[in-house]
Amino acid sequence: MTIPANVRLHPAAEALAPEMRQWRHHLHAHPETAFEEHETAAFVADKLRAFGLEVATGLGRTGVVGTLKGRRPGGRAIALRADMDALHIHETNDFAHRSVNPGRMHACGHDGHTTMLLGAAKVLADDPDFAGTLHVIFQPAEENEGGAREMVAEGLFERFPVEGVYGMHNWPGLPLGQIALRPGPMMGSYDIFEVTVHGKGSHAAMPHLGHDPMTAAGHLLTTLQTIPGRSLHPLDSAVVSTTWITGGDTWNVIPAEVTLRGTVRAFKEGVQDVVEARLRALAEHTAAAFGCTASVRYERRYPATVNSAAETALCARVAAMLVGEENIDHDPMPSMGAEDFAFMLKERPGCYVWLGNGPTDGGCLLHNPGYDFNDANLAIGASYWVALAKTLLVEEGTR
Repeated sequence: MTIPANVRLHPAAEALAPEMRQWRHHLHAHPETAFEEHETAAFVADKLRAFGLEVATGLGRTGVVGTLKGRRPGGRAIALRADMDALHIHETNDFAHRSVNPGRMHACGHDGHTTMLLGAAKVLADDPDFAGTLHVIFQPAEENEGGAREMVAEGLFERFPVEGVYGMHNWPGLPLGQIALRPGPMMGSYDIFEVTVHGKGSHAAMPHLGHDPMTAAGHLLTTLQTIPGRSLHPLDSAVVSTTWITGGDTWNVIPAEVTLRGTVRAFKEGVQDVVEARLRALAEHTAAAFGCTASVRYERRYPATVNSAAETALCARVAAMLVGEENIDHDPMPSMGAEDFAFMLKERPGCYVWLGNGPTDGGCLLHNPGYDFNDANLAIGASYWVALAKTLLVEEGTR
């Protein structure tokens, strides 16, 4: 796909685009999932060392952090972050750089995210015309396992102190050459739940001799949907989705247990509190209404991804320099999808942006087996990172 005429690429990032494409295709062909990113981490670390950055490995198990000092003096420090992990998906694409690791696929574009930040690191290392310190964070295990949480817990920001941290995700459906960002919630929280309804098994022809957990679970399935509509303020958002039900072994036996699993999404911690409390109460009392009991496991995986106002305004100005003000969406509808960059934003102010990835034709949707990152974005994303770093890292008194 051709880069739109409105995009003002950094010349060095534009010149690096063919090489970045090779890096990205290599990463796409060799996907690794959460905390297994050993080859990916080695690839990233080798590139950073070759560019001249100081490199630290093993943070958050397989994370990599590169550090670059500007040629001008300055006490400021910032971090740019990319995620490296793939998904447990069987790829259906048949192009040359399709996955060679069965059941693993870069179906969310983290291969592109890693490549864009590597490209920016090379451009900045070749011409470190900035003041202060830049840290580039390559994070493992964004998908489900909270690699950002582990990096933070292991002292990420104590070892690499920064005043702000910045992230990016490609966004299919947003036109190439456009960028979306907003202050406040950008992505939802990610909670999971598991409810096991315990009853008394019996012959299916003699249900009066048992306590049917299947019927109780069926009622609970629909009752959970009353939480957003009847327990929350109408202007507060939440999603409660039951995604997995199991119980029983054959046609003529009412089982002793049925288990439901699912996810809850929200933008506010107070909303999470209400949903969890109501889910526990509804599970207990719905089960009791059918002579059963319920046990509940509720786990808060990721908090909401919340952008700070000042940093978002600055990123918007940088993005407008790159793609033009008319191609910035300053108020996109937040997504209930989750992102563990949220853990970094809870520790430091910053901003997470969506980079337009173009049409969703041919299965080009996130987490789809036909997805592929748009290579035309490589120079755009790298240019954004370069411009952001050089805008933020200026000499004291010149801001």
